[in-house]
Amino acid sequence: MIRKLKSGKYRLYSRNPDKKTHKRRNLGTFDTLEAAKNHEREIQYFKQHS
Repeated sequence: MIRKLKSGKYRLYSRNPDKKTHKRRNLGTFDTLEAAKNHEREIQYFKQHS
């Protein structure tokens, strides 16, 4: 899940909330939406190929 912050940057959050805190994990902050999407693609690739 990608959200735009007030600062104009984009933050990537985990898809599922943490069971203990009920919040989504911060997976990184990026300057552009394209960079955030690219990193999400890299994460999904790694999950399938590790």
